Amino acid sequence: MGIPLLQVEGLRVAVEGKEILRGVDLALYPGQVHALMGPNGSGKSTLAYALMGHPKYRVTGGRILLKGEEITTATPDERARKGLFLAFQYPVAIPGVSMLNLLRTAAKAIQGQEAPAVQLRRRLRQQASLLQMDEAFLQRYVNDGFSGGEKKRAEVFQMTVLQPAVAVLDETDSGLDIDALRVVAGAINAFASPTNAILLITHYQRILRYVRPHVVHVLVDGRIVRSGGPEVAEDLEARGYQGVLEEVRRQESMKGGE
Repeated sequence: MGIPLLQVEGLRVAVEGKEILRGVDLALYPGQVHALMGPNGSGKSTLAYALMGHPKYRVTGGRILLKGEEITTATPDERARKGLFLAFQYPVAIPGVSMLNLLRTAAKAIQGQEAPAVQLRRRLRQQASLLQMDEAFLQRYVNDGFSGGEKKRAEVFQMTVLQPAVAVLDETDSGLDIDALRVVAGAINAFASPTNAILLITHYQRILRYVRPHVVHVLVDGRIVRSGGPEVAEDLEARGYQGVLEEVRRQESMKGGE
């Protein structure tokens, strides 16, 4: 399968002195979609922020590699330029900065040169159409006065325009009605390709009915307790996190008694 686009080895992360992640291992290969599921407080968003290099989330052990290069101590802007993208669970407003200017600046920083204006505008219009967004959206200030659904579309819109090697989507489905969910899922599927990888963080199985993952991981109490195919998400839907966790604990207890 070659080198993973994103590899996480024994990652331990603390926030304000409290350990949240307790040894997480992941490997996302080109062309793969991984889903990370877990209850509130399990560490899902902590993993997302740690991957992107948020200074509040201190790595106390393990390492992060992007396309085979260690980025554990890299700054967020360095990670972004190398091809890592994070769609936030709670996108913030940036008054005074239009979506057009944000993407023009970001594309220049990633590519090392400014894209021709005609080419960039054509791409922006194409991706806006994919997400059923009016072109006037490009002139609006980033997330300023946006509805929850508009903010989530804006995040996915940025991803499709910037074309990162690895996209981490932190609960992009939360707050979306069924129609918006279908549109966003369609854009995610259109973005997915044999040259990139996606880590889709979610509470619920509903988005996984539209974006089919190759691997599903269950994160509980800062560690991945189960990994498998789409059937893992279906099992969670049927039994809940508590049921799966009890089974994992029984299995661990049996191994300890051997």
